Amino acid sequence: MKLALAELKIGQKATILDVNTEEIPLKLLEMGCLPGNTAELIQIAPLGDPLYFNINDSHVAIRIETAQQIEVTL
Repeated sequence: MKLALAELKIGQKATILDVNTEEIPLKLLEMGCLPGNTAELIQIAPLGDPLYFNINDSHVAIRIETAQQIEVTL
């Protein structure tokens, strides 16, 4: 089932399928936000943005707009 990274619920793990490289900051790609890596939603900020993920053993805060550009599968 394909969905956006922003659609995960806390504790869910997903595998990254595709990344819109034109919309994703280079820093996220360098930190392991690449196809084939696993992402787990750890926490959501109190106001709902950003989302905190564990990607490739790195804790990464990603804005919802950016997370919607990353396609994952459960």
